[in-house]
Amino acid sequence: MTRSPRSNRSLLAIALALMLPLGVPAAASTCPNTGLRIIKVAFETARGRFTYKVEVAATQDEQACGMMFREKMPRDTGMSFPMSPPRPAGFWMENTALPLDIIFVSPTGRVLNVRRGQPYSREVLNSAGATAEVIELAAGEADRIGLKPGDRVRR
Repeated sequence: MTRSPRSNRSLLAIALALMLPLGVPAAASTCPNTGLRIIKVAFETARGRFTYKVEVAATQDEQACGMMFREKMPRDTGMSFPMSPPRPAGFWMENTALPLDIIFVSPTGRVLNVRRGQPYSREVLNSAGATAEVIELAAGEADRIGLKPGDRVRR
């Protein structure tokens, strides 16, 4: 049996509609995230203790949206992505206009590694091991506070 081009387009539309709930990144209409819970996170480095107010992207949908479509981010703020159970993680910057420092945190509350995310990049930035949380800050913050692997992260 052969299908007409019209029926092929209909099948494609149905297939795409079925894929949306399966983890395809959130559409611009639902991003950026708003109304997320805010917590304080402190980084203890050789230069001192630095505290940030971070939004918690707790659900799969909130994490899929992340910082997408945001146009500004104050220096003392960020976003947290809890990982339960802890696991290796990879982040990318598609639909994200802001450069970000992506901080991978171990289950023991220590910095595993820090990566710099470039706007709109599809390069996957990976953790250096199992991570319990990923924290995104404005690009350059990690350098400004001297954040290094092994530094303590506290709530």
